[in-house]
Amino acid sequence: MSDVKYLIFDIETVGDGDLIRKVRYPDEQLTPREAIQRYRSQLLEESGRDVLPLTFVLPVSVAVAKVSRDWQLLDVSVLDAPQFRPQEIVRRFWQGWTHYNKPTLVTFNGRCYDLPVMEVAAFRFGISIPQWFNVDARSFEQARNRYNQDAHLDLQDLLTNYGAFRMSGGLNLLASLIQKPGKSGIDGSQVQSLYHEGKVDLINDYCRCDVLDTYFVFLRTQVLLGRISAQEERDLTSSARELLQSQAADHPAYQHYLKTWDERLQHQQDIPAALGTTG
Repeated sequence: MSDVKYLIFDIETVGDGDLIRKVRYPDEQLTPREAIQRYRSQLLEESGRDVLPLTFVLPVSVAVAKVSRDWQLLDVSVLDAPQFRPQEIVRRFWQGWTHYNKPTLVTFNGRCYDLPVMEVAAFRFGISIPQWFNVDARSFEQARNRYNQDAHLDLQDLLTNYGAFRMSGGLNLLASLIQKPGKSGIDGSQVQSLYHEGKVDLINDYCRCDVLDTYFVFLRTQVLLGRISAQEERDLTSSARELLQSQAADHPAYQHYLKTWDERLQHQQDIPAALGTTG
């Protein structure tokens, strides 16, 4: 693990009902769950979307893929299993980044959501991360500088030329373009209700799969940048698949991921045949 060069991560969050109640509805007698529902309904009415602002959420799942300097997938883990305590998740995330000597963080749209959530959470819990908030360094060397890809590579920023166009379809689209599973089963809109139902393991399984999709999209971007060849991407993909197969007995999420992957590959193989019969 000393060769960890990249930490690819994804987070899942839930509303902090107590905070929402205190800040948004201080004069109303609401339970935390009622406060979350009230705020989501209000947001839906105002904007057509009921997604809570990141300042009012807590991370309940952070999945991290460790990737070597030569782009090998070494491991995928979820933090603070099986308790999944927000404060401990945040502490372990930043501690791990420091422990592996500040590897490049890799996300999809993490600049706008995942990283700010983890920064605000560090503020909340009093976690010191001076190597990330290195505000005394030269601007272009600061870890939080938008264009410092050694510190953080946001794949959405890279592919959209820093917001020159909207990546409609998001990570799911990009995974589908390269015949990887993408969204299947659970999606982010279900996380809050799953959390209330005590199904935190399902949330973490979903988060693991998002990280795997991000890893494979990351590999394809390395082909795009000319850092690896298409054959090297295929070899790395095969190696990652073998890792997932070796751990599938212990992780139902991997069983589902591999099954969906096979279905995508089969569908892709069927397309030329279907086209041939029609024309």
